[in-house]
Amino acid sequence: MIYSKLKKDIGSILRELCSRKVINIIEAELCPDHVHMLVEIPPKYSISQIMGYLKGKSSLIIFDRHANLKYKYGNRHFWCRGYYMDTVYRNEKKIKEYIQNQLKEDY
Repeated sequence: MIYSKLKKDIGSILRELCSRKVINIIEAELCPDHVHMLVEIPPKYSISQIMGYLKGKSSLIIFDRHANLKYKYGNRHFWCRGYYMDTVYRNEKKIKEYIQNQLKEDY
C-alpha cells in the first residue's frame, strides 16, 4: 500500500538529496521493500556518511510530508538499520542491468 502511494515521492526525495551532495545517480529502482541505487559519490564523502545522510534526511522528509506514517512506523524509523554496498569497476554494465531487471525478478 505504501509502496504504490509513496514511490514517486520517495524517488524525488532521494534525487533531491543526491543532487544537494553532487551525487550522480547512474541507475536506481524503488522496490516494494528495498531500494537499489548505483551512484557515483565524490571522494570527499565516505559510503557511511552518504548512507546516513540519505536514510536520515529522507526519513525526516517522508514523515514531514506524510504525517500519518508515524502511527505505522513510529518515532521516524522508516528505513531498516543496515545496507549493502559494493564498489564498481568492471561490472558497471552488469549492475545496471541487474537494477533495471530487479522488479521483474521480484515478480
